[in-house]
Amino acid sequence: MPAHPKVVAIVQARLGSSRLPLKSLLCLRHTPIIDWVTDRLARAAKLDAILVAVPDTPLDTVLAEHLHRRHISCLAGPENDVLERYRLAAAATEADWIVRVCADNPLIWGAAIDRLVEFFAQGIWDYAYNHIPRNNLWPDGLGAEIFSRELLEHMAHMATCPDQREHCCNYIWDNQERFRIGTFDPKESWLRHPELKLDVDSAEDFCRLAHKPIHPDMEAREIVLLFTDTAETAAR
Repeated sequence: MPAHPKVVAIVQARLGSSRLPLKSLLCLRHTPIIDWVTDRLARAAKLDAILVAVPDTPLDTVLAEHLHRRHISCLAGPENDVLERYRLAAAATEADWIVRVCADNPLIWGAAIDRLVEFFAQGIWDYAYNHIPRNNLWPDGLGAEIFSRELLEHMAHMATCPDQREHCCNYIWDNQERFRIGTFDPKESWLRHPELKLDVDSAEDFCRLAHKPIHPDMEAREIVLLFTDTAETAAR
């Protein structure tokens, strides 16, 4: 492990989503979703850099130009070989540790990223995560995934299935016995809501968030209370 690893968040974004086209530039409460992600991610104290990795397609040049106008670092790579796109992005930033962020998480929380980096820094994990409620109590959409550049290079060399190239962490899950995979629960009881889905995969997800009085500066407790209060009210 490097004495002072360079931690880079690489955001995976594109405009060609089949379920919700142009998703990254859809405005959620007057702000494009990609801006929600990068602005909220920038509040994480444990990150040394943020880079958005987009496909090298004519359509996605619109997204790249938007990011350049906002002075957000951006790199274009293969559209379907996301694993290679991540490898190129990690090499370009000279990252030691990569925090993988999906651009469909507009409510990502900087403190959740910091806790993930601290957890990974214990040095006993090959891969760690808190972005989904899998063997943990985190809401879906506040956190991320983390792994070393060494592991990323290994995956880029070993992964051959199209599914493992398009979804860059599938190689790890397909070979769980080979890796030390770690996760953890939120320390706060109010944050332990694995039933909450806060990401945007579909038009229904977008509408659910757009109907709420959310804003880019919102803290996680406000977000969780807003959605759990609504859920509890609906259940009565």
